[in-house]
This record gives sequence, structure tokens and C-alpha cells, in this order.
Amino acid sequence: MSNSYAAAGVDTEAGDRAVELMKAAVQRTHGPEVLGGVGGFAGMFDVSALKQFEHPLLATSTDGVGTKIAIAQALDKHDTIGQDLVGMVVDDIVVVGARPLFMTDYIACGKVVPERIATIVAGIAAACSETGTALVGGETAEHPGLMGDDDYDVAGAAVGAVEADALLGAERVRDGDVVLALESSGLHSNGYSLVRKILADASLSYSDHSADFGGVVGEVLLEPTRLYSGPLVRVLAQPALSGAIHSLSHVTGGGIAANLARVLPRGAWVEVDRSTWSPAPVFRVLSSLAGSTLESAEGTWNLGIGFFAVVSAASAAGVAAAIEAEGIRTWPVGTVSTAERAFAASDGFEQGAKGVDGGAVRLVGAYAS
Repeated sequence: MSNSYAAAGVDTEAGDRAVELMKAAVQRTHGPEVLGGVGGFAGMFDVSALKQFEHPLLATSTDGVGTKIAIAQALDKHDTIGQDLVGMVVDDIVVVGARPLFMTDYIACGKVVPERIATIVAGIAAACSETGTALVGGETAEHPGLMGDDDYDVAGAAVGAVEADALLGAERVRDGDVVLALESSGLHSNGYSLVRKILADASLSYSDHSADFGGVVGEVLLEPTRLYSGPLVRVLAQPALSGAIHSLSHVTGGGIAANLARVLPRGAWVEVDRSTWSPAPVFRVLSSLAGSTLESAEGTWNLGIGFFAVVSAASAAGVAAAIEAEGIRTWPVGTVSTAERAFAASDGFEQGAKGVDGGAVRLVGAYAS
């Protein structure tokens, strides 16, 4: 009987091969600020540029991709999950107005398949490059006996920086501000436990071709999360729009109203007009399969809105045009009011979320056809 690590199911040589396969992709995210290259115990990033800040603040975020990974595993298609991870982690940082600096990732798997791990990390690296984020380190852990050979999960953490007087948040929001919606690319990385249940109940396989979905079901559902950090950082840096954006919201877990409420001050409220957009077919098909309405999914899926920007009324058109110039469809969905009123769940309002004692939001009207 062997008591070696290999006999226990851990292949350190496969881990080394995975690192070699991913090294070039990771190095392409490195600028002169990254020290030490790939493979060190700690990633290092030269932050001497922060000396140019009057009052630098660091912003950090951590997240994973959730059960969307189950679809990637079922189709053996792993080249989009990395972008999902970066979107979920880095796009939370820009919410406070911060520019992302660097990121680390963690992959746990039942068995290291070097090519699969390298494909996942290549996707992370490509998205990091697109968002201006250095991928400075990571870890791949093999967990035989705890996870199946083809099982894996991914998580990451990132750090960014913002000047204190440029910090975005609810305290900047004013009566009359315009709420802009930024279009999503699809489901992004939230609500997939519901998606998977709907497909199972409908006896649909991820490999099935569906005219309603417009292609192979799983491939449609793997549409990667849109990346907002790069475009928003560039828009925030435009002198003509200085101070125009008051708060930002990333529409992730919790849905539309709750995530917008988190970036409004207590006492402020917004009615989001559903008639200003038409949710994409993937949302409509899933709702139809579930025998439910789009409205019932507003607390689970983004339904076509991946981000909100709360901006001054005078600059709303300019901000929308600047974001549109970055390739993201943007449109007004409502106006902030601070007029005194009572908020009740029975009236459809959601007030605050995730421990934030924020404003109140409800969706009104009917979706455009």
C-alpha cells in the first residue's frame, strides 16, 4: 500500500503543467507595476503611483461564479467562465469609482486537468486585460474524494484605488437625479440555480438545440458576463463629466430593485419604468418554461440591466452618450425623488438590501414587447 500523495489522488506534476500552460496568458496582464512574475508565494504590485493621490482609498471585492459552472462542466466548455469571474469581482470595485489594480484567483477541483485549468485561467487573464487589471497570483487546489474528477469551482478577489474626494455613493445622490440603465449581455452569473431547475422540470438538456433559445441551450446560457469596469473608468475620467455620476450599482444577486436601493440614500425613492426596455428572449423563454411572469423574476435575474448609474439631471444625456460610445446601450429608467412618502412591501417597494439602510425602489408599468 502506497502512502504517497499521488496515491491519495493528488497529481502535483499535472499542477505544474497547468501553470506552464497558463503562464503566458497571465503574464500578458502584467505591466511594470507587477513584480516577481508567475509562481511566487505572493503576488506583488508596486503601488508607488498612489503617492500621486491626495487621499487614496483602497477598494476590494471577492466573489465566485456560482452554479453557472455546472453548465460549463456539462458541455465541457470552459472558455467563458473566467470572464464571468472577473465581471463578478472587478465590476463591484468600479461601483465606488475605483480603478481596478490587481486580482488573484482560486480554483478548486477534483482532478487537475492541465488544459482545462489553463483554459479557465486564460479567460480570467483576457478579461483582466480588458478591464486593466493585473492578474498577480492564484492557486489551483486538487480535492480528490471531496469533488468529482470533472468538478471545479472558481473564486477571486481584486483590489482597486480611488481618490477620497471622488468616491461614489449614496451620499452624493440628489433629488431629481436621473437613473440610467446599462444593458446586460444576458443572465450574467446570477440566478442559475433557478435556471437549472426550470430546464430540469422542462426535461431540457444543455446540449439540446432550441429554436426558442436561438441555439444550443447551454451555449446560450453560457453567454459571458458583460465587463463594465473599463468603460466606466474611462467615462469617470472624462473632465467634461467630472462629478456627473453620483452612484453606481452592479445588478447581481438580489435583482433589480434591491441593488439600486443599496446606492440611494435613506428617504430617496425611484420608480423604475419597465416600459423603457424589453427583456431579451432568454429571460422570456425561461419565464415561459417556468409558467411564470417576468415580473416574478425581478428579484433573481437582471432582466437586461447589468448596471445602474445615478447621475445629475443636467449631465444625464452626456453620460449616456459617453457610455454608449463605449459600446454599451444605455437609457433612462427613472428619476430620484426625496419627496416624503411611506414605503411598504405591499406597495412593491424594496428598501435597502444586503444590510444597507438605503433608499426605496419599485418597478412600475409593463415591459416593452
